[in-house]
Amino acid sequence: MVSPMLHRLQHVGLIVGDLDASRRFYGDALGLEETARPASFKFAGAWFAVGDDSIHLIAQADSTQAGGPADPGPGAARGLMAHFALEVDALEEVIARMAEHGHTIDVGPLRRGDGVRQIYYRDPDGHYVELYDTTGEDQSDEVRLPAHEPG
Repeated sequence: MVSPMLHRLQHVGLIVGDLDASRRFYGDALGLEETARPASFKFAGAWFAVGDDSIHLIAQADSTQAGGPADPGPGAARGLMAHFALEVDALEEVIARMAEHGHTIDVGPLRRGDGVRQIYYRDPDGHYVELYDTTGEDQSDEVRLPAHEPG
């Protein structure tokens, strides 16, 4: 059921330790456009547009929490970790662009089994960023992990 009050996820907020390094990752490497923040904001940060939505970077020094994600554990090798996902037109082009900026794939490529291919990068603070495209390819042979059975 869709909530009558909730319409979309408008932004993701990330705590970052090195704002300049994160600007290079999201702006230069991923090619996202940095957008203006409200003039009333007195804390260091940066916003990047993703279509009509955005990624908000907040400088760790101005936050109330430590930066970076916790250790994702062994599930990370299968894409089972805290992350956010960005849809792209062509995964190969993104991989080439990221390599030009010195970033290597952390996990993947993975075939999801429904025509979607996924890769994961870690940003400068260790946040996982999933990039995926929809190919429509037959992935019916993809072996999926069994559902978790409560103990």
